[in-house]
Amino acid sequence: MTIHMVKLCVGADNIDDLVSWQQRLLQTLPNPVHHTRMTPKRRDEMLAGGSIYWVIKRAIRARQRIIDIRNFDDETGRKMCELVFDPEIVRTYAQPKRPFQGWRYLKPGAAPRDLNSKERAVDLPAELDEALKQAGVW
Repeated sequence: MTIHMVKLCVGADNIDDLVSWQQRLLQTLPNPVHHTRMTPKRRDEMLAGGSIYWVIKRAIRARQRIIDIRNFDDETGRKMCELVFDPEIVRTYAQPKRPFQGWRYLKPGAAPRDLNSKERAVDLPAELDEALKQAGVW
């Protein structure tokens, strides 16, 4: 069974910030990566087609397929985990998400739907997007 991960994209105001961050990583690495202290216990389920869903400004707005999860020791000898992503960033329908620390698992049925190639993401300010959803407009 596949399981996903959801994580705050700290410091990003929009998807373009995520794209810029990852383009900088791709100048020196073959794939974008993210380091975390905790190794997912459901590693095999994540590697069976799982993605990381990025929360930007209080909503899930994009995802990337997780292609590897590696353990390593940092320069101080502390155990770390490296998440390796497919470089393709897939925009999703915005799904509100409250702030949290670290990362969480996300079941496939709870993940937002991808925008297809003919749809455009509506990059509204996060507050307006949330207000429209709460009002039942979208």
